[in-house]
Amino acid sequence: MNKLMFALVLGASSAVAVAGTPVADQRQQNQEERIEQGEASGELTKREEARLDAQQDRIENKEERFKSDGVVTKSERVRLQRSENRASRNIARQKHDRQDRD
Repeated sequence: MNKLMFALVLGASSAVAVAGTPVADQRQQNQEERIEQGEASGELTKREEARLDAQQDRIENKEERFKSDGVVTKSERVRLQRSENRASRNIARQKHDRQDRD
């Protein structure tokens, strides 16, 4: 019985330890595609693209830091979502400004 109980506790703790952020991952993928599309269409200059890519990299690094302890808390998810919202607005602004491509 003790081995069974140990296995159940171990299984439950490892299930909790997996920090997943599928919504954030999908959103980051969508935003990266928006940046690529903007570069391909000429809506983004090389400089704008580089800045937006760097912002996406910072968001990915933040997400990895949040996942590092095995749990992404609600407040960490909120912080991540705010960063993604800011990045989304930046992408939209840069794609719709009147700058020409370099």
